Amino acid sequence: MSDDRSLAKRLAAAGGILFFFIMAFEVMIMISPFAFFFYSVFSPVFNFLGAHTATRWTTMFFLPHMILPPTVFLKSVRVAGSVLFLLGLATFTVCALQVYLGKIFKWGIADKGIYRYIRHPQYLALGLWGLGMAILWPRFIVLATLSLMFILYYFLAKDEERRMVGLYGDSYRAYQAATGMFLPRALEAPFTALGDRLFPSPAVKYLAIPVLIVILVMGSGAALREITLTSLPLAVRANLTLVPILPEDAGLEAQALTGILAGAADGQVPFLQADKAYLGYVMPADYIMQGMIADTGGRSHLFKQHHTVALISDWVFHPFAHLRRPAATHMAAMHGADPAVARRHHCPVGVNNAGQDCDTCTIRRVILVEVTPAKGASVTGENLLAGNVSRTPVGFIDLDTTDGRIIKAKPVARAHAWKDVPTPEI
Repeated sequence: MSDDRSLAKRLAAAGGILFFFIMAFEVMIMISPFAFFFYSVFSPVFNFLGAHTATRWTTMFFLPHMILPPTVFLKSVRVAGSVLFLLGLATFTVCALQVYLGKIFKWGIADKGIYRYIRHPQYLALGLWGLGMAILWPRFIVLATLSLMFILYYFLAKDEERRMVGLYGDSYRAYQAATGMFLPRALEAPFTALGDRLFPSPAVKYLAIPVLIVILVMGSGAALREITLTSLPLAVRANLTLVPILPEDAGLEAQALTGILAGAADGQVPFLQADKAYLGYVMPADYIMQGMIADTGGRSHLFKQHHTVALISDWVFHPFAHLRRPAATHMAAMHGADPAVARRHHCPVGVNNAGQDCDTCTIRRVILVEVTPAKGASVTGENLLAGNVSRTPVGFIDLDTTDGRIIKAKPVARAHAWKDVPTPEI
């Protein structure tokens, strides 16, 4: 019976961890050629969560993902995501090799290398990997599954230690006394002592630890989202709020607002109505992730570009440059072409001047999203990104930010490139 309970615990833990991996790898699914196959499973889950006020927050993002982080703090968090992701992956690989080679060669208790200081470095490594993944793909639902994974790791580790004591007796107890569970003993001891004082009863401690994990993980996400929203350089005029994708475009909103509102008054922007509220994302015309906001054409369908490996590598190793590289850059790399020439040739605005430097181009694309608030609520500024509103793409405008002149204004389908799957709003 005891073995059956132990097996059930391990299966439950494995299931919870697998669920986290599925949710965390959603970002890789989004930019793979199999996106719509996977989303035939993902969509019903996200649509169900998004349809209810109590669960809509789970599909939202708590850190900038489409928008380049506008502050040093948010940039530091994003860099930490890549570092933790790679560190966790490398550490797990080393520890796994040590454990499985030890089983093959019958080395006994794994107490060498990192195991000399930590009893469960594999769980620590997976925890670091998971934390990094949650920063790289910062949906609240990923944080929720990460909380579950942390809880399962803790109880799975406890169960493993119980079995090790049964197998190795005093030798394992001596190993426990000399090491920390997830951190080196010197670092872990103060937290263990505090937990013993606050929760002297083991039963209460086992109940309190999961609650504390959820509060810490989810509370951190809520705090980071609030910091993100208050850090965005929003510009508001009339019923239109603009947010720049790139920090250096923060000075362009005034001219863009003037041009768009004047164009709307002249009938050049028929999809912008005076009695509606709109959020506009300001970006380079060939911004690589615009398909997450609206379906502006095939170039914004990342899953059709067949650059999955390159995009994922960019996403991990180049935390900010990956948002600045247009799809033409990856295409040029695949075909050995000059990236500058490829970018001009594939410019969606049609500028193909040999003397044109795309990095200094003054043309920007503004994708407009109609925002519908909850009944009785007002919408302005950062409230356009709140969880109790619905956001629907309506069109995009290409304009010259030096004079506000509108070059193109085009309506779009009321869905983005991934149809109805919730995508990043920040």
